[in-house]
This record gives sequence, structure tokens and C-alpha cells, in this order.
Amino acid sequence: MKTINKDLISLDQFKTIHYGNVGTKKRDDLDAGFESFKIGELLHNARITKGLTQKQLAEKTGTTKSYISKIENNIKEVRISTLQKIVELGLGGNLQLSINF
Repeated sequence: MKTINKDLISLDQFKTIHYGNVGTKKRDDLDAGFESFKIGELLHNARITKGLTQKQLAEKTGTTKSYISKIENNIKEVRISTLQKIVELGLGGNLQLSINF
């Protein structure tokens, strides 16, 4: 029989304990930072899956290797129109956005 560690908590519980409830500045800043990080990580993984270097992706989309690197490493925020161009022209994919309440 599998034993359960009663000391484990969910990620949401951890964030509440250490960063406060949703709606507080500290928690909202954390969540917003994660969303930016997530976009860079998703782009990086998609590029690697397609077998492209940053330079190749940049050439396909009319940007620079440095710009792609900055997005992937969460140094620079990307405009939605530019992200759409990178995903569609560079990766041959489809960008989907959603708004959740």
C-alpha cells in the first residue's frame, strides 16, 4: 500500500503561505513573473523540438538571435504580435491565447 506524506502541500498552498493570497501585490507579482517565464520556456522547448537554433529561428522571423535569447531567458518581454510571428512563421505553429476568470 502506498504511504502518503502528510507534510506535503500543493503549490498553491505554498504560494499562499510564502507570498500571500491571490490579489495581494506580492502574490500577483509572483504569478505575473511566472507567466513571463512560462512564455520563454514554452518558446525554448518548441524551438528545440523543431530542431532550430536561436539564430535559425531569428532568421525565419526577421528578428535577431539576441532577441530570441532574451525572450527565452525572460530578460525581455515580447509583444503578442511578435510572439505570433515567431510561433507561426518561425515554428510553423499556431498561437492560442485565453482569458480565464
